[in-house]
Amino acid sequence: MSQNLVDIDLNTDVLAAIDNALTALETGLASLIALTPDQRHELTKMGDKSEAFCRQAGHVFGDNPGLLPGNFDLAGYQRDLATLDALRPRLVRMGKLHQRGVDTEMAIGSDLMTNALEGYAVFKVAGRGQGLDDARKALSAHFARGSRTPTQPTGPAPSGPPTA
Repeated sequence: MSQNLVDIDLNTDVLAAIDNALTALETGLASLIALTPDQRHELTKMGDKSEAFCRQAGHVFGDNPGLLPGNFDLAGYQRDLATLDALRPRLVRMGKLHQRGVDTEMAIGSDLMTNALEGYAVFKVAGRGQGLDDARKALSAHFARGSRTPTQPTGPAPSGPPTA
């Protein structure tokens, strides 16, 4: 093989450990929610500057709870801040792990495609007359292009100045 970016052996013990860890994560994070694209669009977002504002507001609210309206849930607000602080570093770790998984999947696909193309090129030449014509044709189907028929314009031809 001319390209081998990734060479991993995911044996049954490793896969079982991964599946158990994923089950534990799914159980531990069962309270996470899923939003629809419309819900995401409608939400008020909190960026870095907004987060600083929210944290400062939390301190002011905590120092002056008597000025808040009666229906303001200060304990819930403080719980949300604590949850954000507890959850964020774990989400960062999961995000990095997810990205490594996506990168590994891409590299494995690249290894497979690069080596399949290399092997196919050799197979096309060396496989002739070896009783492998059917297998070669099956592989060549990947590169087959459908016949292209030129499309006829449906409207009037564009008019322009006559050419001399």
